[in-house]
Amino acid sequence: MEILEQRQGAVTVVKPRGPLVGTDADRFKDKLTEVIDRSLGRLVVDATEVAFVDSRGLEVLKEATEDLSRSGQALRVCGANETLREVLDLTGLAGMFEQYQDVMSGVRSFL
Repeated sequence: MEILEQRQGAVTVVKPRGPLVGTDADRFKDKLTEVIDRSLGRLVVDATEVAFVDSRGLEVLKEATEDLSRSGQALRVCGANETLREVLDLTGLAGMFEQYQDVMSGVRSFL
């Protein structure tokens, strides 16, 4: 898995490329923790290239949301495909995240 990071003003966009599973999910968690610490919670996850997520990947998203909630923030996820949205709905996790169609909508939500 490749994890891209891009700044858009004061917001950091993190884009995992590939399935969010197993040890790759752990690497993604490390990246999110690093970004949360230095961006004051101004973080958007671009999920446009996440084709699949397993239980560890879901756990990582949940943990990141819990970390952000301690500072009054919410995890913003954009571009989730139908499969990912369905998994979030079925597991009851969809309500934990702010979901946006595209990166720009997620970034603008901080204004």
